[in-house]
Amino acid sequence: MSIRAVAELVALITPPVCAACRAPLDEADRLVCAACMRALPWLRRGCLRCGLPRHRRTGCPAAGAAFAAAWAPLAYEGVARELLQALKFRGALPLAGLMAAQMVANLPPPFRDADAIVPVPAHPGRRRRRGFDPAGRLAAAAARRLGLPVDAGLRRHGGRRQVGAARAERRDPHRFAIELRRPPPNRVLLLDDVHTTGATLDACARALVAGGCEWVGAVSYARTL
Repeated sequence: MSIRAVAELVALITPPVCAACRAPLDEADRLVCAACMRALPWLRRGCLRCGLPRHRRTGCPAAGAAFAAAWAPLAYEGVARELLQALKFRGALPLAGLMAAQMVANLPPPFRDADAIVPVPAHPGRRRRRGFDPAGRLAAAAARRLGLPVDAGLRRHGGRRQVGAARAERRDPHRFAIELRRPPPNRVLLLDDVHTTGATLDACARALVAGGCEWVGAVSYARTL
């Protein structure tokens, strides 16, 4: 049984709780309690090249990336981290709509002039086990709000889990391969759940650019600081 099926079954027999802190929800709360909503770690506007609020001494980590810009509304910590883990590992699928709304409401102007949203493809094995693709869910929800089509033209081959991998492992160009199955739109919002080192986003952007895409903006729900 997939995580999605289990989550739907549990929802029928248990009272609703906050997706972040697991506290019982009041009638006014829908998915996340008011206290956790107030505690979301919003990021101040920083570098639109890498998505970080500030750089280290080594400079912008996305200086050589294939994507032209990167942005995330939240830091990958605290409540934002809990919400993403609830979506990815506990099958809390309704959270995708809330997260997409938060992304779209704060999306900077350079990212609004896109032709389509392209979700970062999940590992095929993990998608089968989960029964869904977190980035795909976020992309679909964001696309509805922006009035854009979803172009799932990327496919991932091979590779091990990114979760728990060291920075050097994540940046290994041989860790996985990204295949472009059809010509991409000219301007793309490349969407993922978390922007960590940027290696996966860069690999996807390189495939899109090689296929003729003129501009790629990498958008994620949360950014690792």
